Amino acid sequence: MREECMHIAVVGGGVVGMTTAYELNRRGHQVTVLERHSMAGNETSKANAAQRSYGVVYPWADPAIVFKAIPWILKQDGPLKLRFPPSVETLKFMFATLRYAWSPGLFGLNRRAMLRLGIHSRERFMALEKELDLSFDGDHQGLLHLASTPEALEGYRTTHELLNELGIPSRLLTPEQVRDAEPGMVGNGPLYGALSYDTDGTGDCHKFSRELAKVCEAKGIVVRYNVEAEKLIADDQRVSAISVRNSDGVMEALEVDAVVISAGCWSNHLVQPLGLELPIYPVKGYSLTVPMKDPERGPASTIHDDNYKVVSTRLGNRLRATGFVEPADFNRDIPEARLATIRKSVESRFPGCADLDAAETWTGFRPMTPDGPAIIGRGPRDNLYLNTGHGTFGWTLSAGSADVIAQVIEGEEPSVCLDAFRPGRFQE
Repeated sequence: MREECMHIAVVGGGVVGMTTAYELNRRGHQVTVLERHSMAGNETSKANAAQRSYGVVYPWADPAIVFKAIPWILKQDGPLKLRFPPSVETLKFMFATLRYAWSPGLFGLNRRAMLRLGIHSRERFMALEKELDLSFDGDHQGLLHLASTPEALEGYRTTHELLNELGIPSRLLTPEQVRDAEPGMVGNGPLYGALSYDTDGTGDCHKFSRELAKVCEAKGIVVRYNVEAEKLIADDQRVSAISVRNSDGVMEALEVDAVVISAGCWSNHLVQPLGLELPIYPVKGYSLTVPMKDPERGPASTIHDDNYKVVSTRLGNRLRATGFVEPADFNRDIPEARLATIRKSVESRFPGCADLDAAETWTGFRPMTPDGPAIIGRGPRDNLYLNTGHGTFGWTLSAGSADVIAQVIEGEEPSVCLDAFRPGRFQE
């Protein structure tokens, strides 16, 4: 175990970067966070689904999804959209995903690895919330996956058995039990039951990131906003500095003892010159956030409507509704059709709970790997580490992955086996 205090730079001030900075500072290191936005958590962390879905985490490369992809793309309200014509980068990512999905046994191994990290992340979140007084509309009242068909409910039985195997509390609910748990759900959407993830949580990731950034700064962490990490300065063994550009275009070399890359979709350009290729792709999603005009008619926690594949989450007196998986590169357009589907889902389950036409709209890019697991571990230099590429589960896994990358840096045995998350796996 390392005893000396190091100066460690964390590139990226989203929820993954800020939790990483906190864990490293807690272990006695001097930490500098480099963030290109004007505040923490202002990119992928800004208006995500707000669910900390520890028991839901699963790989993107799901063999069962492959056969549903084309019907979903063609369906008007389908959850998967594809921008035409797709770019070369989009096609490369999708073909890589297919290759991993068809790799025998890989989905099951990766899913179990991600669930184990989810278990650890929940433990770390509970400890953080006990240690710190953070205001982010956080709660742990569970998550419901609704079944709008008998087939969906039957499929949940397999998931329920896996969760039981791993010690993750869950229950299969009847329609009556669903309505008891969610009395505001009075809509006429089809309902055959639900799978309840009893210990899952909610929370505003953007608020959490900003609150944690304040705590970090109070503890002596330097958080530098409006700066770009342009290049890692390294020899064959170590990174010695980071070339940083400020908002005025002035360049400087920030000397470091170690570096953690937590820059999401913008991670690859830093490590690629050092010989590591990270096939992280920006998978687009959309959300609506609105104050509830009748809170009693809104969700109590998080509801996943499998009819539209839309997630509705309670954030204090606000509603966050999120949907769609769209490989569209870095296109930030928000088509009205996407928003209409999200509104349709909410109204079918929680009619009249909010004025959805007055909602704040958002689109963001989940940093997805083609196989599914995040990229966590040592990079191609002795003092270079990665904690990035968490896809749709960055909020969920941030506390756990921050803890395990800090353990790796300290030379400790990580609390979770990181074989599925190893950075060099895409070049093996």
